[in-house]
Amino acid sequence: MPNTVSFNENYPDITKSDELYARAQKIMTPVTQTLAKGPGQYTKGVSPKYVKRAKGSHIWDVDGNEYIDFQMGIGPISLGYAYPKVDDAIRAQLEDGITFSMMHELEVELSELIHEIIPNAESIRISKTGADVCSAAVRVSRAFTGRDNVLCCGYHGWHDWYIGTTSRDKGIPQESKDLVAAFEYNNLDSLKALLDENVACVILEPFIFDAPKDNFLHEVARLCKENGTLLIFDEMWTGFRVAVGGAQEYFGITPDLAVYSKAFANGMPIALLTGRRDVMQLFEQDVFFFTTFGGEALSLAAAVATITEMREKNVPARLAEQGKKLKDGYNGIAAELGLTQYTKCYGYDCRTIVTFDPSAGNGMEIKAFMQQELFKRGIMWGGFHNMCFSHTDADVAHTLAAYREVLPLLKEAIEAGDVASRLLGEPVEAVFRKVTNAAPVKAK
Repeated sequence: MPNTVSFNENYPDITKSDELYARAQKIMTPVTQTLAKGPGQYTKGVSPKYVKRAKGSHIWDVDGNEYIDFQMGIGPISLGYAYPKVDDAIRAQLEDGITFSMMHELEVELSELIHEIIPNAESIRISKTGADVCSAAVRVSRAFTGRDNVLCCGYHGWHDWYIGTTSRDKGIPQESKDLVAAFEYNNLDSLKALLDENVACVILEPFIFDAPKDNFLHEVARLCKENGTLLIFDEMWTGFRVAVGGAQEYFGITPDLAVYSKAFANGMPIALLTGRRDVMQLFEQDVFFFTTFGGEALSLAAAVATITEMREKNVPARLAEQGKKLKDGYNGIAAELGLTQYTKCYGYDCRTIVTFDPSAGNGMEIKAFMQQELFKRGIMWGGFHNMCFSHTDADVAHTLAAYREVLPLLKEAIEAGDVASRLLGEPVEAVFRKVTNAAPVKAK
């Protein structure tokens, strides 16, 4: 029988997953369309590789094993899988069509809704992916300022202008790489060292897991304004989660431009670029940014339904409430076991991360060990708690009970110095290395 969300006797049977993987390897390079979903992010030989279906906060792999999911599609599932109000909206629109020969009325309806809730949304553009709107924001910033250089902080997609700052930069002209530099979060000096009259825009994630210190975001906004540089908030993770209006609502900062994709359509592919009208009007004639599927109506219907539900149910408050229980619960168990020097859970409550100190050993091996033990106990885990509205009290209770059982095993392995020997498969892999071609800054 397949495993369920319980303290299963055996590790999950992944026979069908492995069969599909073998088929994929013959014709796909690589086998995954998103690295964060691929086999390299899970303990090889133990973890499932392919899923079949999902409902609410639970997911089933192709072998029938059931798990509580804390990945949530790597971000887009904010309400829960197969959420009735969103799926009903998609089905209703499907009856009328998907993509059309002219603009669709939902483009206006969604834009009016976004204009109401996102502080900087004087003007709105709709696209399909986060990388799309990040690149559009950079392009229009260069056009508006007449400058070429870009400063970034965070992850901003696969396009040339950004990915040239990472170790996976083959195929990108050096001329493109030379125009972009990275600065460090919460290190204002690293930004000041790079910010000059050639910088068109600064794009950053308002936070990833660390909170801004010493008024960092407000200071970044001030420096950009003084320098004539446009400020872009990349709100793929913060938008509609920390608040319905995103980080700009939460922190009281209105960036010149902002970009969104995950969360606001509960899994349907759609992205937004919002910003100052005087900047955005360049898309009318001077800057090209268009795509056939930008007005695809199923995603538009899903977005309207999702945002409406978020406002009516105060979804960000629920994400924070449930996420805080997991964060505090994990840290409490670690403290009881004397593990706080080795591991902690931190971040904004809607999305937290479990980290391991280098003194505990190889971080990838430790993460893999935690994964294999949590999969056995019915939890799909990648080191994060990406919360959705459908995560129940029972889900939280089961997860904390699993941590209470697994963390003593981790402590034993760390103290024995033999985590690797307790793995039933290969450790997880790093996606890529960030290469910050930023000016050196002296340590404080």
